[in-house]
Amino acid sequence: MLPAVWISLGLIAAVLFVYAQVHQFGFVNWDDPPYVTENPHVLGGLSWQSTRWAFTSTHTGGLWLPLTWLSLMLDVNMWGPAAGGLHVTNVVLHAANAVLLFGLLYRMSGARGRSAFVAALFAVHPLQVESVAWVTERKDVLSTFFLLLTLWAYVAYVSRPTVVRYLGTVVVFALGLMAKPMLVTLPFLLLLLDIWPLERLPLTGPARSRSARPGGGGHGPVLMRLLLEKVPLLVMAILTSVATFVAQRSAGAISTIGALPLEYRVQIALRSYIAYIAKLLWPSKLAALYPFHAPSPSVIAGCAVILIAITAIAVLAARRYPYVPVGWFWYLGSLVPVIGLIQVGSQTQADRFTYVPAIGLFIVVAWGAYDLATRWPRGRVALAGAASITLAACSITARVQTGYWRDSLTLWQHTLDVTSENAGGHAYLGLALANLGKTDEAISHYTEAIRIEPKLPDVHVNLANALASQGKTDDAIAHYQDELRMRPNTINAHNGLGSALDDQGKYAEAIVHYRDALRIDPGSAPVLNNLGIALVNQGNLDEAASYLVEAARLAPDDAETHYNAAAVLEKLGRFREAGRLAEETLRRQPDHAQTRALRERLRASGHVAP
Repeated sequence: MLPAVWISLGLIAAVLFVYAQVHQFGFVNWDDPPYVTENPHVLGGLSWQSTRWAFTSTHTGGLWLPLTWLSLMLDVNMWGPAAGGLHVTNVVLHAANAVLLFGLLYRMSGARGRSAFVAALFAVHPLQVESVAWVTERKDVLSTFFLLLTLWAYVAYVSRPTVVRYLGTVVVFALGLMAKPMLVTLPFLLLLLDIWPLERLPLTGPARSRSARPGGGGHGPVLMRLLLEKVPLLVMAILTSVATFVAQRSAGAISTIGALPLEYRVQIALRSYIAYIAKLLWPSKLAALYPFHAPSPSVIAGCAVILIAITAIAVLAARRYPYVPVGWFWYLGSLVPVIGLIQVGSQTQADRFTYVPAIGLFIVVAWGAYDLATRWPRGRVALAGAASITLAACSITARVQTGYWRDSLTLWQHTLDVTSENAGGHAYLGLALANLGKTDEAISHYTEAIRIEPKLPDVHVNLANALASQGKTDDAIAHYQDELRMRPNTINAHNGLGSALDDQGKYAEAIVHYRDALRIDPGSAPVLNNLGIALVNQGNLDEAASYLVEAARLAPDDAETHYNAAAVLEKLGRFREAGRLAEETLRRQPDHAQTRALRERLRASGHVAP
């Protein structure tokens, strides 16, 4: 049997085999913009100002993720804003998680081979790729890192209970919650570990004296002590859950009960539980975004029967094989925050949701296969061969799956190749094509997305933007208006419609939409700039100047915005202010021809010193 250190190095090597390629990958157009590429707080790196923002912001869908934000900012300080360094950090965290998982299981159970197999499956299973190869899922790998550290701290506390060790568990758990609130199920997971392998509450026989406190007899008093022990952690989890629910509902990320009835959400949960098991057993046709197709009543009934049957088997096996109910309920319980009972956004299934829950099923497979194999003389040899083949197949498949995250075009084309009627896939592929200047192809995919799901957010705006770029202003206006009929507070629709009306010379109507956009986001530099230009076209230079100067302040690196403000100030005779803006622009972008000409005019007229 290999020493633990060699197993750990092997896990790291396996992770590198699958994921070393990601250092060459870019960002994708799915959540990476708000998390990194369009987030000035992250791009500015770690500072006191950005740290304050990290702890006070629920920037993405109502999630409070201060530790995740800080880690991304630190990456920018270390690697710069390019994607490669941020990808590398995700891989390092995933490798650390695999090693921590191996060490944890080995310490608790003493079963080196089985612990290594679980950690290896965790390291190279294709279903884990989304959590590792996607920069946005830093919150997944980082929160799991602290989850595993919490479990390590808890095991240390169990071996020698002290207040200091318990406080250490609480502190690390708090850090995990600050990386991602999905860790709220941890108190339940600790109770499962108390049953097996810690045997503080064994299903047969007395509790281990080293783990259970003295006094009291039978399982009842022991269970009560263990439950009371979890109360501080449970309170933290409940407070985090409530705060997350309120913040996400305010951000519009949680569907209302009226829109998604309980029956519908239960159907989502039943189907998802079985779908994830199928993907873990046979990881094929993995996609970044899965479309939701309402299953038939017979499918839902079948899923319910399978779940009930597996649960019954797990309970019946508990006395002889305690790892079976522990692994099964780990899977069921840790999926609860994302299984669909409280629907967040429109996604009903995602590979990344299994990053932690899969550990429970891996434990059942590893320990169950070992118990079966030891019944035959050559069982262990066969088991070693089967394990090697399984890990090799998973590694190769995961390496291929990782390659699909190279860029947005590759990701969404693969998604459409392995799914059908996928409105979201068409929408994101259209956006990727539009960014490459392939406007006709983008329009084709936007149109297909709308055919499949007419009310999909932002697609009408993106289609309208593409049509406007081709000079099809009337068609663009129609789609901006479609978006506003469905979602009146869409800032991009108001701004785009204003620009289209501007192009038609309808300045008064355009100004109305720009003002509506500013009502939604008073600090939008592009909208302020557009409103200022529309006011210039109306001849209202004084009001235009106030908006353009504010836009220049909010967008210090945008040369066009600075030039627009300086040009209006020149027309108003505010030459010194115009000259100052021109100088600021040329310091950042010396080759901006219009600003250079404006500065020369001001110098030639004597209004600004050469």
